[in-house]
Amino acid sequence: MNITQDKIDNLNSVVTVKINPEDYKTRVEKAIKDQAKKAKLPGFRPGMVPASHIKKMYGKNILVDEINNMLNDTLTNYIKEHNLEVLGQPLPKVDETKVFNWDYSDEFEFMYELGLAPDFELDFSSKDSLTHYKIKVDEETLASRITNLRKSYGKMTNPDVSADNDVLYAELQQLSADGSVFEGGITNKATIRLDQVKDEEIKKSLIGLKKDDEVVFDIQKALGNDAALVAKALNISEEDAQDLKSSFRLTVSNINRLEEGDLNQEFYDKLFGADVVKTEDEFRAKITEELESMMVQNSDQKLQNDIFEFSLNKVTLPLPDEFLKRWLKATNEKLTDDELEKGYDDFARNLRWTLIENKIIKDNKIEIKYEEVFQAAKARLDAQFRMYSPQPVSEEQLGQYTVQFLQEKENANRIFEEVKAKHVFDHLKTVVTLQEKEIGYKEFNELG
Repeated sequence: MNITQDKIDNLNSVVTVKINPEDYKTRVEKAIKDQAKKAKLPGFRPGMVPASHIKKMYGKNILVDEINNMLNDTLTNYIKEHNLEVLGQPLPKVDETKVFNWDYSDEFEFMYELGLAPDFELDFSSKDSLTHYKIKVDEETLASRITNLRKSYGKMTNPDVSADNDVLYAELQQLSADGSVFEGGITNKATIRLDQVKDEEIKKSLIGLKKDDEVVFDIQKALGNDAALVAKALNISEEDAQDLKSSFRLTVSNINRLEEGDLNQEFYDKLFGADVVKTEDEFRAKITEELESMMVQNSDQKLQNDIFEFSLNKVTLPLPDEFLKRWLKATNEKLTDDELEKGYDDFARNLRWTLIENKIIKDNKIEIKYEEVFQAAKARLDAQFRMYSPQPVSEEQLGQYTVQFLQEKENANRIFEEVKAKHVFDHLKTVVTLQEKEIGYKEFNELG
């Protein structure tokens, strides 16, 4: 067997594998004998089928399988022995002029295209500067959070007159162009949340209504042309909602209002446990603390995104783009050319970041231990359970769930990549200069 590499450029090469009969005959004969021992064919006792009979019936298929196995093993070993960092997988290069007889005397020659990772160096240092935001809770954010909490533990009332943020229970009737009820048109008993009404003029017309009051309005305009909201209000499909042009008559049947819960000891105890908070000042301080804790996560996520973008802009990483596009098409049969073109840039960006990650891990000898992956998965599951149940899962059960979760290869790979990314970000944060900057929550959200 002979294997050679023809390097086209720094990112592309072609590997040629030549296989002679002496390379595969022994292997194929063994495979035929093994098949004969296992075969169950009419007219022969189990395990007594002659190898010559198996060769006559299935020999060509066995030869093809063994040649393919040899190719896979040969390519894998060659790539490993020559320390080739391959992107994607080798792609067979079809030569229409070569036709094989598959008659146990053929000399085979196969060519494979390889996409190679670029050689590059990392030059991160303290000269590189990024902003790390310290988000402060402003009065508007604090007031909004307190209002939401009070509503969560508030009570529902039925006022006589509608106000902003109320919920209207109403009958909706589709109208003709002349303003009359459209015969055979859409009629539905709907729930209209005023906080979902986008048009200020229409919202104003829905405030101050009483039971049995009527308003004619453009439902598309009211709900910001959101097909999902329109479809839900009218009990029709989203496809039909997109094309709907009619006005509707709204007739109020009831008004609901969620009143805010009182700031008292019962309310504080429901939120934080018995006697943890006793005064409004303590309550506001506690909510501020929780918000700032959440904002630390937001700030860290922003910093990670900024490091990601900064790294991709700083490190020049050419890729074998045409090879990768062919590989993506070859391994995703349903992928259209249009989908490939639209999605390739994102794929290439993520691939470049993976190369940067891997080099940082390798150059700095960063070790990722199973225990870290386990604890990260455990924390993820614990957070999910807490979302749906106030009763915490026992440590033993949580551990069992985590083991089961990580037995799924896709789950394990995803958590591993998250832990790896955290190591890389933590490392880069110690290398570059982080400029601390205080910023209000509202201003922070406007950064995008």
